[in-house]
Amino acid sequence: MESQKIIIEKHSDGYVAYPLGLKGVVVGEGDSYEEALADVQSAIRFHLETFGNEVFEVDSPILEVFVAEAQITA
Repeated sequence: MESQKIIIEKHSDGYVAYPLGLKGVVVGEGDSYEEALADVQSAIRFHLETFGNEVFEVDSPILEVFVAEAQITA
């Protein structure tokens, strides 16, 4: 199986996780980081079983992901 980059966001009511570089909508959630990660991994497996390897975006592979914070003045 191919390695997958996953974004995990912490919100006031839990965690949300989603993969980068897949066609379609795949989301996981949980009360903890680990639960959200496990949920999205399960969702990715289901997505692959349903739609096959065509869901991988080959045209623009994402090598790294960075989160930056910037102040924007209007």
